[in-house]
Amino acid sequence: MTEGVLINKNEIESKLEAVIKPGSTAGINVEEMGEVTLIPKKAIDIKLEADVITPDSFAGKSAEEIGNLSVWQGPKTYPLSEFFEVTGSAGSSAAETLIRIKGDVMRVKRIGEGMSAGKIEIEGSAGMHVGTGMKGGELVVYGDADSWAGMEMTGGLLNIKGNAGDHVGCAYRGKWHGMKGGRIVIEGSARHQLGGGMDGGEILVEGDVKSFCGIRQNGGLIFVKGSALRGVGAEMAGGTIVIGGKIERFSPGFEFVSMENSVTSGEVELIGEFKKFTGDYAINKRAKGALYVVADTNPEL
Repeated sequence: MTEGVLINKNEIESKLEAVIKPGSTAGINVEEMGEVTLIPKKAIDIKLEADVITPDSFAGKSAEEIGNLSVWQGPKTYPLSEFFEVTGSAGSSAAETLIRIKGDVMRVKRIGEGMSAGKIEIEGSAGMHVGTGMKGGELVVYGDADSWAGMEMTGGLLNIKGNAGDHVGCAYRGKWHGMKGGRIVIEGSARHQLGGGMDGGEILVEGDVKSFCGIRQNGGLIFVKGSALRGVGAEMAGGTIVIGGKIERFSPGFEFVSMENSVTSGEVELIGEFKKFTGDYAINKRAKGALYVVADTNPEL
C-alpha cells in the first residue's frame, strides 16, 4: 500500500482504505509564525461579514492595527475590535502568520476568504463561506462549518473537524464552476450539493452526505466514506466520485463499466472492491464522469 497518512480504515463496514499521500497541503509549522489571537467579546446578533480575518490582511500589523480593520454588520462598518479582543502580532508575511480564534463564530461569515498562505485555527464552529476562494495555507475548524465552506477554492487545506452545511466546495449562485484545487477534509457529515460544479481538487468526507453530491461535477475527486441519499453525480461531466456506504437512490444516467480493486486520483489512493460506473449520460452522451461504489454495501447495483 502506498505510504501516506491513513485517514480511514474500516474493513468490517466497507472494506475500504483511503490513503492521502503527503503533498502541498501538509501541516504548517506554527512554531516559527507570528500569532494573533481573537476572542469574541459578546454574542453576535446580526451576522458579521469578516473577510478581513485572513493572514494576508493581518500580515505585518500590530494588534491595534488589526483591531482597526473594518467588518460589516448589516449596512454599517465597525472596527474588528468592536467584536473581538485582539492580542499578539502577525508575522511579516501571510505565510508567517497564524490566527487563533478562541470561541464559537458561527455568526461570523467569510473567515479566511481568499487567503493565500499562513494558518487559521477556529476553536469552535464557523459561519457561512469559511475558506471561500482559498488559494493556499491551512484553515482548521474544530467545530462545525455552516454552508458554502470552501466555495470556489483553488488551493490550500480546509479541515472541518465537525459537520458541514450545504454547498461545500461548490460554485457561486449563477456560476457553473466551483472548486478548482486544494483539499477539503470533513471529519463529520455534510449536507446537500457537496462539490457542486467542482472542477478540481479533493473533498474527503468521513461521514454521510445528503442529496446531489457532485452535481454538475467536471473534475477532481469526491470521496464519501459513509452513505448518500439521491442524485449522486447528477449532470456530472468529469471527475471522480467514490461512495463507501450505500446510495439510497441511484442516478439512472450511469452505466456499469467494471469491477475495480483500487481508485487513484491525484494524491489520494483508495483500496477496496468497487463497482465502477460512468455518466451522467442522461444529460451528456459524451460525459466522462466516474462513479465508484463499494460492492459490499451496494449489492443491488
